[in-house]
Amino acid sequence: MDFIKETHNDIIIEIVNLTRATLKEAEEFKQTLAQDIELGARKIVVDLNECEFIDSTFLGALVVSLKKITALGGDLRLVGFQPAVHSMFELTRMYRVFEAYKSKEDAVLSFNS
Repeated sequence: MDFIKETHNDIIIEIVNLTRATLKEAEEFKQTLAQDIELGARKIVVDLNECEFIDSTFLGALVVSLKKITALGGDLRLVGFQPAVHSMFELTRMYRVFEAYKSKEDAVLSFNS
């Protein structure tokens, strides 16, 4: 399974269980997040701890999902950047767009503060 869903009260945690998140998985992931949002999720954490690499299409899926959820008053936060993923976020300046945390616990707690 590429994506594992956990819930913590009203917060959904989507774990990306892939070492490489690319075009092949981006559309499925975008649909997974869209479904969460349609079902009423307004607080989503995306866990990228397993990802050694994400490409621009996967990054695009995250951006589309962030726009969709913030338009509804919610937020999407990220956790677990490995070095190459961190570099991608730096290069694209996406670290300015997303709130990122070191651990799932920190990301979950950030919604309550």
